[in-house]
Amino acid sequence: MARKFPEIPSASMADIAFMLLIFFLVATTMDMDRGLSRRLPPIPVDTEDTTIIDIHRRNAFVVLINKHDQLLVNGDYMQLGILREKTKEFVLNTANKKSLPEKESLSFLKEKSLKKEDIKGANKFQFAIDILGEDYQRSKGIVSLQNDRGTSYKIYIEVQNELVAAFNELRDEYSMRKFSKEYEDLTEEQQTAIKTAIPQAISEAEPKNIK
Repeated sequence: MARKFPEIPSASMADIAFMLLIFFLVATTMDMDRGLSRRLPPIPVDTEDTTIIDIHRRNAFVVLINKHDQLLVNGDYMQLGILREKTKEFVLNTANKKSLPEKESLSFLKEKSLKKEDIKGANKFQFAIDILGEDYQRSKGIVSLQNDRGTSYKIYIEVQNELVAAFNELRDEYSMRKFSKEYEDLTEEQQTAIKTAIPQAISEAEPKNIK
């Protein structure tokens, strides 16, 4: 006579599986992707006015990274090691060269905001004027970064770091001249004023094939 084994009750298996699923959903941690905040470039406007095109070129510091991880800055090859200093030279334009960016006073920027009925923007510039003075000349320069689809992630991040570091150093250097303190040691109001005077103007374009 064959021996009968007792059946294992399975009526509650679905409930147990559901409770385990809930447990793992609650207890599991997930890594969150972190990105870099950047201002996208404006949509290009079709125009035949070469004067306008020349002005935009003057104010643009175009950084390209090709598929071989090589840098091309305004059409010329450049080593990563000097990118930070060249970016600072471009933004500052201490000699007011016509090949480098134009400048606008904070008072002019305030009036321009008022003409556009941008009260919030005008207040921001007035706040900076009260702390830094209305004669401060803000650069119109913009760093335009573009990478090839074959660019390595490593060089992409290194270039990003150098560009951001350039603006951070500009703020530190101005802070030392104006307040005899490093930027991080300033009051929140002083830091906000310097951010207005020296914005982190880095624009990033969509990747494409770069020779």
